[in-house]
Amino acid sequence: MRKLLLLIIVVFTAIGFSARLFYLQIFDTSYENLSRSNAVKILYDYPQRGYIFDRNGKLLVANQPSYDVMGIPREIKAFDTLEFCKILNITKEHLQKQLKKARVYSRQLPSVIVPQLTKSEYAYLQEKMWKYEGFYIQKRSLRDYKTTTAANVLGFIGEVNNRIIKKRPYYRSGDLIGKQGIESAYENELRGVKGVKYIQKDRLNREIGPYKQGKLDTLPVRGKDLHLTIDIDLQEYGKKLMQNKRGGIVALEPSSGEILALVTAPSYDPDLLVGRKRSANYTKMYYDTIRKPLYDRGLLAEYPPGSPFKTINALIALEEGVINPEDRLSCYHGYVYGSRGRKMGCHSHPSPVNLVKGIAVSCNSYFAQVYRKIIEKYKPPQVGLDNWRKHLQSFGFGNFLGYDLPPGRPGRIPSAAYYDKIYPARNWRATTTLSNAIGQGEVVTTPIQLANMTAAIANRGFYYTPHMLKKIDYKPNPEPKFTTKNKTTISPIHFEKVIEGMAEVFTKGTASFLQVPGISICGKTGTAENFTKIDGVRTQLTDHSIFIAFAPKDNPKIALAVFVENGYWGARYAGRISSLMIEKYIKKEITLKRMEDWVLSHSLEEEYAKPLSGEPFKINQ
Repeated sequence: MRKLLLLIIVVFTAIGFSARLFYLQIFDTSYENLSRSNAVKILYDYPQRGYIFDRNGKLLVANQPSYDVMGIPREIKAFDTLEFCKILNITKEHLQKQLKKARVYSRQLPSVIVPQLTKSEYAYLQEKMWKYEGFYIQKRSLRDYKTTTAANVLGFIGEVNNRIIKKRPYYRSGDLIGKQGIESAYENELRGVKGVKYIQKDRLNREIGPYKQGKLDTLPVRGKDLHLTIDIDLQEYGKKLMQNKRGGIVALEPSSGEILALVTAPSYDPDLLVGRKRSANYTKMYYDTIRKPLYDRGLLAEYPPGSPFKTINALIALEEGVINPEDRLSCYHGYVYGSRGRKMGCHSHPSPVNLVKGIAVSCNSYFAQVYRKIIEKYKPPQVGLDNWRKHLQSFGFGNFLGYDLPPGRPGRIPSAAYYDKIYPARNWRATTTLSNAIGQGEVVTTPIQLANMTAAIANRGFYYTPHMLKKIDYKPNPEPKFTTKNKTTISPIHFEKVIEGMAEVFTKGTASFLQVPGISICGKTGTAENFTKIDGVRTQLTDHSIFIAFAPKDNPKIALAVFVENGYWGARYAGRISSLMIEKYIKKEITLKRMEDWVLSHSLEEEYAKPLSGEPFKINQ
């Protein structure tokens, strides 16, 4: 029995050792990888990054050759550092820093020591590479921009950091990745797939040929081409109109949600962030906290929406049944409310007015009374305000719209809970929040949200999520959320009267001097109060100029929102720019030459240069 037990133990031990040996030889590659790191040199063949085109097939971004000086720390021998630095036009301190960084990353794997050499630098260094053992030159491509605009849309590419490498194993030290804009949003499609070559080395570290006869080698796969929704001609024209101004323009195609133009001002030439000059230029722009050229105002800037917000309050009131379009409400240069006789001012115009005239002449008093009716329909006001908020959210306000560009801001549509925190006794009422009636107070929106609202009005009650990608390699955008209708809570029947009022803004109202011959435009002027804190004191500065519009009135092709910071009043700057953008897109030419000359010749730089002190300056609409 003991002999049998001993035999069983020996047999099971042998089986265990055999199974472990089989696993190590067949399945476990850790030892193979370890030996490969010592005996095999890995070279990556970087693919061409995908091209980027506009909606009409115009090439926006291509590639240009670039060369990186790579180093494998374990293989680097003593060399003439002064000569090496002189050839590459770098300091010895910079070289030492890069070598230390490479050693920390890996002593066996290659790291970028000097990135992005020019053709001339490469040609000169190539002749002397034999002197520098452990270094080699790797070819890759950099972006070649065919436009000087749309930097905020396109983004840029830059070197990966350790955090990205740990999170995404595809990338190695020195690899380039899309940062911001389309380059970031569609990195996986644009980058392609790296090819890999394995080179066998002998015990003296000499290359002796392909590892395993090249069976493991792979070829690079080129990145996919992207076709964007923007019209680069319209984008460049918008940039031209926004020279010497700060703000943003967002133009959409209502029938699809495609972004036609996304202009931020001031901006920068995308070529500034290409090559070895990228780091210095980026740092300079990053620390420009006054002009903020890296800040995309169309997506990130949050402003009070001003009078364009009156259109959506009118729609909510109609849906809630608290007004009839023909109801006439009085305005005596404003609206007096509350036990203390507070007054919301208004400019001079005929009184009383109905809904259409209220929009056309932008009557504060009319919309203050409409807003009260909306909130006071329900008891207590908390219920009325949250119901009002629900309607606004259906237009995309107070949240991220879900577009396919990385940055964004949700804006703010205040809830009842928001006011309950401000007024712990919960003793607030409709008149406490009356500024919401005219797009002031606690309401904050982004330009793209206002453009999206305008598209929803143009569509009579629905919108498509704004997006920038039209096609990938000639195949339509695969994302279903960009082809799905987002319906608002407002019945289609209620839009016609609001649209009629927006049309009268151009024919009889606050923008009558902004008409474009042959195009029926619907719009709304806006003037948003502009406050800042100076030495801890809330101070009013020059108002922002805002305008929303869509055209034509029927079967609209374009909807837009324009913000011009410190632009005085809605029609002065934003209105003129809107009319010119609409004519440019629909007619493909400009006939309003005097208007164009006015916009191009007027600058707000002096306004921005004013010291933040003294008496507040304000012009009412």
